[in-house]
Amino acid sequence: MRRAHAGNYYEPLPQNSNEIEDENDRVTSELQEKIGVLKSLSIDIGNEVKYQDKLLRDIDDDMDRTGGFLGTTMSKVLKLSKGSHNYYILYLFVFSIVVFFILYLVLKFR
Repeated sequence: MRRAHAGNYYEPLPQNSNEIEDENDRVTSELQEKIGVLKSLSIDIGNEVKYQDKLLRDIDDDMDRTGGFLGTTMSKVLKLSKGSHNYYILYLFVFSIVVFFILYLVLKFR
């Protein structure tokens, strides 16, 4: 509709009403297609967010368990180091030297 000058009433546009309805139908169908694409995209984004949230929660749980296990292990090592058996490190060093020497002999004379 056009706006008339100086007090005149609105007049319809000089087009065929069937053309306008066809154009409206075409634009409506295009809009429905775009809305459908946006809806499926938002659903996919929501599913991805849920999946990533689950992964992050699993990682957080694993880190909590690992932290607890590491804390327990460190407390046992500290308790062991404070004990009266101070030669454990020396025994471990000698054992590792013997094992490496045996491996060297096996690989050399193989």
